[in-house]
Amino acid sequence: MLPQHMKKAITDNPKKLANLIDLINLPSTLREFVGQSQISRLGCFMRVWSYIKTNNLQDPKNKNLVNCDEKLRSILLGKHQVELAELPSLIKLHFPKEPK
Repeated sequence: MLPQHMKKAITDNPKKLANLIDLINLPSTLREFVGQSQISRLGCFMRVWSYIKTNNLQDPKNKNLVNCDEKLRSILLGKHQVELAELPSLIKLHFPKEPK
């Protein structure tokens, strides 16, 4: 399910895996979208991806683009169209950084 470069990054650095699967208290906008108060970053990404597929939001001419509806725009900085490669970084913005 994960792209090959992400799998390699996770196996090379196990702490990255922990950052993906740790449960985080969600901000209100993301909480409303996901329907949970806590979720992992990976779980959140999977929910967003499932929402995109269920609602046929991928651009039919270019499958690398997602046409955002109002609900999806609320968590993706109000963008009307997003590239698939941008999704993880836009979702990551909702998750606080861990102190080092």
